[in-house]
Amino acid sequence: MSITTVIKSIQDIMRKDAGVDGDAQRLGQMSWLLFLKIFDAQEEELAFEQDDAYQAPIPENYLWRNWATNPEGITGDDLLDFINDDLFPDMKNLDATRDRNPRGFVVKEAFSDAYNYMKNGTLLRQVINKLNEIDFTDSQERHLFGDIYEQILRDLQSAGNAGEFYTPRAVTQFIVNRLDPKLGESIMDPAAGTGGFLACSFDHVKDRYVQTTEDHQTLQQQIHGVEKKQLPHLLCITNMMLHGIEVPVQIRHGNTLSQPLANWDSNIDVIATNPPFGGTEEDGIEKNFPADMQTRETADLFLQLIIEVLNNQGRAGVVLPDGTLFGEGVKTKIKKMLTEKCNLHTIVRLPNGVFNPYTGIKTNILFFTKGQPTKDVWF
Repeated sequence: MSITTVIKSIQDIMRKDAGVDGDAQRLGQMSWLLFLKIFDAQEEELAFEQDDAYQAPIPENYLWRNWATNPEGITGDDLLDFINDDLFPDMKNLDATRDRNPRGFVVKEAFSDAYNYMKNGTLLRQVINKLNEIDFTDSQERHLFGDIYEQILRDLQSAGNAGEFYTPRAVTQFIVNRLDPKLGESIMDPAAGTGGFLACSFDHVKDRYVQTTEDHQTLQQQIHGVEKKQLPHLLCITNMMLHGIEVPVQIRHGNTLSQPLANWDSNIDVIATNPPFGGTEEDGIEKNFPADMQTRETADLFLQLIIEVLNNQGRAGVVLPDGTLFGEGVKTKIKKMLTEKCNLHTIVRLPNGVFNPYTGIKTNILFFTKGQPTKDVWF
């Protein structure tokens, strides 16, 4: 049975549940379930590798295999009570820190704003049984997760709102291919969304530069991301785990723009990102930026941040709207800073419909390297 069919039937079951209202909640519901299932598949691999030294990062009774895999297992009100009264509160309050129990910390972060919308335990059991038809230890199916993902995101279009763009895979692949991140280089997406650029960068380095287990360990440490919204953050962590990042603690849940620009270290080698544009930031965020560069337009703030966090010779590929290039006022100052501090060597004009149906805004990909001023721009 294909993954698409499984996802379709899960959505149909959820439609019968009075607690789940609309696509966004269906996706939220499916996300934490998928997360726990994939987390457990990884735990089984780790337990096998570490043998006697293995310790579960969360209480054993919450591991997927111990409550979800038996199709005849806990159901109805018992299942609801278990999830609402035990699983959720305990995951949210897990005693785990980034240093002491990093994988437990990932679970705690993932559940920080998650929610069980379903009100009918029998339907919830049916959803869980359906999910169990997908085997995430099978690399073929793991690869297919990318497709589920895109399908789920397409379903979200009707529920999504402006600013939550999904970057088409062709665009992420093109940008990452041109930036060509190498083994050992720090790679960041400051507006990570569901992790498209990070997953693509991970695969790029893995396919070209990883030869040993040590290399693979190095690669896992290279990926950094920040995502403000709970749902994309959860999907991003799940995406990273499926790509083989055992402890995606470098994917932070928070607003990249909420700390003063001066607090950032300039130590990132490669940035590939499609920051939200057209949006305005909450009051006070602009105060984190230099007085003559303050604006509420999200994309302009992200561009300043990217220039700041790149190290000398660091390179970036960034999707930005026309306004950034041709706007007046603060935009002119930001553009001047960009061309003085960085070599903006290439601007690729994207065709109009790339981000349809979300937005018809005209967009460009800016490729630049920090450290030398711009001489010629290839447009």
